[in-house]
Amino acid sequence: MYKITLLPGDGIGPDITAATKKILAATGVAIEWDEYLAGESAIPEFGTPLPEQVLTSIRKNKIALKGPLTTPIGTGFRSVNVALRKELDLYANVRPARTYEGIRSRYDNIDLVVVRENTEDLYAGVEHMVGEDAAETIKIITRKGSERICRFAFEYAKKNNRRKVTAVHKANIMKCTDGLFLSVAQYIAKEYPEIEFEDRIVDNMCMQLVQKPELYDVMVMPNLYGDIISDLCAGLVGGLGLAPGANIGRDVAVFEPVHGSAPKYAGMDKVNPTAIILSAVLMLRYLGEMKAADQVENALATVIREGKTVTYDLGGTAKGMEMAEAIIAKMR
Repeated sequence: MYKITLLPGDGIGPDITAATKKILAATGVAIEWDEYLAGESAIPEFGTPLPEQVLTSIRKNKIALKGPLTTPIGTGFRSVNVALRKELDLYANVRPARTYEGIRSRYDNIDLVVVRENTEDLYAGVEHMVGEDAAETIKIITRKGSERICRFAFEYAKKNNRRKVTAVHKANIMKCTDGLFLSVAQYIAKEYPEIEFEDRIVDNMCMQLVQKPELYDVMVMPNLYGDIISDLCAGLVGGLGLAPGANIGRDVAVFEPVHGSAPKYAGMDKVNPTAIILSAVLMLRYLGEMKAADQVENALATVIREGKTVTYDLGGTAKGMEMAEAIIAKMR
């Protein structure tokens, strides 16, 4: 029996989380859910978007599945997603992007993995106003942070039989910060001679991914580039509705869809649950439940390929829960 913290999230979160819980129950993997409010929905009751009991539960259970949380733009509270990563030291953000037959895309056979450093860089949020007419933010890259994310990327590649790791940077301009990241990546690469290594400047990497994504495999990069490039990779395979994510630390992991909370669709059971279902697949693999993970992913791929019981964004008319039930039917 696994005890897993569940954060349904804001907006569409409760709908897509409920669909995913039903699918996970159908795998036969025994899960006891430890459910808490977080994000905008937690503020009326707790006065904060990140109640302390949420952190306590995740630290105790060591694993969580999280729906999307609202982050105000420009004003309001800081991102709960960023706070969770910092508080729990979830230093590795893993975002796979792969094509599924039946999804409208300009590309075929995409299979990419973005490994994003999750705790430093500009996302450290060290910023302030300089007088009334200027603002300053500080980019922080450390040797420790760079070493552990680069080693994570190579270990991920080794464990998952991937062929190549590409370090993404802007060391031609930011010679101290990105220069440090690149030099660490080059050093770590020497420990894994069986895995091909290369590096790319971030702007060139974006162009390369659009022109010839088939040349790339696992990509490792600092926080901000990872945020941008993971969305680019999601665009290659059909959008954020198909983009799962894992936030992994030394002994704690939080799994979540990459997309936002889409509050205008809250409670309508209208939105595609694929991203959180695939995040749950990543969670099952993290737990070592490989058979159940394959069962869910294969059934999901079949439902998408057939296109009969899918949500509006995939060309269908089904509710999210109806799509979940179709997936369960294919698992039997």
